[in-house]
Amino acid sequence: MKNREETYEIMDVCLLAGKIMLRSGAETYRVEDTMQRIASALGIEQSHSYVTPTAILFSAEDRKPETTRLARISERTTDLKKVVLVNDVSRRISNGIIDLDEARRQLREIETSQLMFSFWLQVLAAALASGCFVIMFQGGWYDFLPAFIAGGAGYYSVILFHRLIPVKFFAEFLGSVIIGVVSYLFIIFHLGVELDKIIIGAVMPLVPGLLLTNAVRDLMAGHLVSGISKGAEAFLTAFAIGSGIAVVLSFL
Repeated sequence: MKNREETYEIMDVCLLAGKIMLRSGAETYRVEDTMQRIASALGIEQSHSYVTPTAILFSAEDRKPETTRLARISERTTDLKKVVLVNDVSRRISNGIIDLDEARRQLREIETSQLMFSFWLQVLAAALASGCFVIMFQGGWYDFLPAFIAGGAGYYSVILFHRLIPVKFFAEFLGSVIIGVVSYLFIIFHLGVELDKIIIGAVMPLVPGLLLTNAVRDLMAGHLVSGISKGAEAFLTAFAIGSGIAVVLSFL
């Protein structure tokens, strides 16, 4: 039986791993499984975790009364590189390659590291993807450049507005409004042909594909609360995108 201080240290490492994964877009069941594997490898045989998109509850039964810790998750993004790195740390702990202190050090490095691509590279990738989606949806190459510019402007606006307005819904709504306006301007000046294809291609980088996938996977794994929560979040994102485009089209 471990002393209380050592139990707290192990729980801190488990919660740190869980927070990094959940903030980076990992599925709920993957977060719970990783935390329990780390705890078991470090000596806590009986542990329980309950993960939602906004909070993590983790308890250890090695001591009486049972020790429970809570971690609040306020921001979430998509950074699968961090998920992979945390999984790698978990495997090395399970194999006995690293100890508790080294695991904590590596997890803190992962938490503070900036592994995402630069801001302008993300905007460029979104713009390029928008143009390619036009071709994929059987649009013409003459609409590639309008979708490229509209998609890049929309994605740039979403990131900018999200920094100014913490509510994600309004940032996505305003970003889709800008996509609709820019797309329509290309049509007015005869620089584009099919407005619907341009708009569809430009909004695709904003579509919550990973969120929907995780929602379905969590539901299939039996995590009903997390699955429904992520599904509702994806629905709000889709509603924000559709509402912004509808506002623009209503004034045409």
